[in-house]
Amino acid sequence: MSTLLLIFAAALVMAAGGTPVARRLALRLGVIDQPNARKIHLDPIPLLGGLAIYAAVIGALVLFGARAEVNQLAAILIGASWISFFGFWDDHQGLGAGTKLLAQAGAALILIVGGVMVRLPLPAWVNWAITLFWVVGITNAFNLLDNMDGLSGGLGAVAAAFFLLLAAISGQYLVGGLAAALLGACLGFLIYNFNPARIFMGDTGSLFLGFLMAALGIKMRFPSNVPWVTWMIPLLVLGVPIFDTTLVFFSRLRRGKNPLTTPGKDHVSHRLVQRGWTRREAVLLLYLTGCALGAIAIFVAVADRLAAYTVGVIVAATALAGLVELEQRYTNDERRSISEGESRPI
Repeated sequence: MSTLLLIFAAALVMAAGGTPVARRLALRLGVIDQPNARKIHLDPIPLLGGLAIYAAVIGALVLFGARAEVNQLAAILIGASWISFFGFWDDHQGLGAGTKLLAQAGAALILIVGGVMVRLPLPAWVNWAITLFWVVGITNAFNLLDNMDGLSGGLGAVAAAFFLLLAAISGQYLVGGLAAALLGACLGFLIYNFNPARIFMGDTGSLFLGFLMAALGIKMRFPSNVPWVTWMIPLLVLGVPIFDTTLVFFSRLRRGKNPLTTPGKDHVSHRLVQRGWTRREAVLLLYLTGCALGAIAIFVAVADRLAAYTVGVIVAATALAGLVELEQRYTNDERRSISEGESRPI
């Protein structure tokens, strides 16, 4: 436990100290997120906060991380470095969606080769496919979630905190060390990223964060529970990013738009603001939702199979109802806006 505290503290200090340095670097290189019609910020904001998160996580683990499961830890950090490189490239010069997807698939393959993969009682190729889908999906979920001050970093901190608690309960040091480093790095970065943000993490940070969350979800194991229950735990811990990405994906498909390349203010956070919430209130509500789902994940981790699946069905049904309700309201608002535009005199 003392080692985990050291990792957490080191990452927190490094991120808090490194983020202003990353901000100055972004200003010097001209890596700035300019406001436009599809974004909600009104002033140019430096990117590259993700460099501070990356350096804090890697630095804390190198300084204080144990050498247990070193091969798998190496695979995770190599994959994370790979995806962060492409994130930096995208922040600095811009990358196409196809290139980013290939980079994410490459990072997933690094995990598989390193032995970090889903291990359900299924044929090997099915587990490989699920691993690829999971890594690409969660990496993109955090990338898409980075749409409001403090949202991706804050939900990353919430998820890391619950992964850390779950690792402490089950004695999983690799998961605990990674989660402690991520928690410290996210909190250190949030000092500068919470509303009003002075720096954004950019793709350098959001892809790195999403990839490590995916790896933590894969590594989470509960020997006292069966695999068909264990798989629900990372889905719950990462429930808010998964819900948001699912909503945006199907909403854009329904409107005949490409969900991967079409920008828009159609995320859960945007929809809450459109319903009258302030940006801070919307972000804090999503933090609380993440905490509630994390608490449910802890219950599922120690519950018997029947109780776990009962709770899982209730959560899934609630999420489905929420998807339908949010999409219906969004559609009604769009129709009302179009109707008011057509009826306005020229």
